[in-house]
Amino acid sequence: MKFLKVALVVAVMLVNLVIAQPSWADPNYRQNPDYIAVTKTLKELKENVQGAIPDSVQQRIDELEYQKQAIKSGTAWGQCRNESGANLAIYGTGSEESEESGNKNQLYFLGNGQTTPDQWDCQGVYLPSNVKVASLDKTGAAAVKIMDGTQILVKKNPKTSELELNLPDAKIVKSDEKGWFIPNVSQAFINSRIPNTFSGGDNG
Repeated sequence: MKFLKVALVVAVMLVNLVIAQPSWADPNYRQNPDYIAVTKTLKELKENVQGAIPDSVQQRIDELEYQKQAIKSGTAWGQCRNESGANLAIYGTGSEESEESGNKNQLYFLGNGQTTPDQWDCQGVYLPSNVKVASLDKTGAAAVKIMDGTQILVKKNPKTSELELNLPDAKIVKSDEKGWFIPNVSQAFINSRIPNTFSGGDNG
């Protein structure tokens, strides 16, 4: 009787190993939109280089390769650091109500000197229309999207008063891109908000 029980337990365990996906299996990173975008950019960079690769291009390739590996390893979140001297409006996963309205992201407020915690997915930064950002040609309010496995640092240049981003390829979200709520509010309005209290894990 004991032998039958042991055999049954072993059989169940073997079936679980064969049929069920193990909890330690790698995530399906190939379907991650950020992984697809990084891979595409890498391919284009390498195809456009002829002869010796300039140092600046090689550095960009290395950065993208690192980002690609970060996504493959399962880092499915971005991180935001605020050193702008004021509140910073950032994007994170929205609530059920915001998703029902068509916006998968919603705005949160990050205080000066704060960093979003590990596992809290910061997906982008909101830039008011009255705020100038170095290296970005924007008109009106805008949002900058960041990829998984990336930390964006937003700081203020004391000489020019412009905001500076540490991303060499920061891209403004297209106005028609679904899921991004881009209101027209001022920096003064953002400064009047109480910063959110963030905790690791799911946004909210």
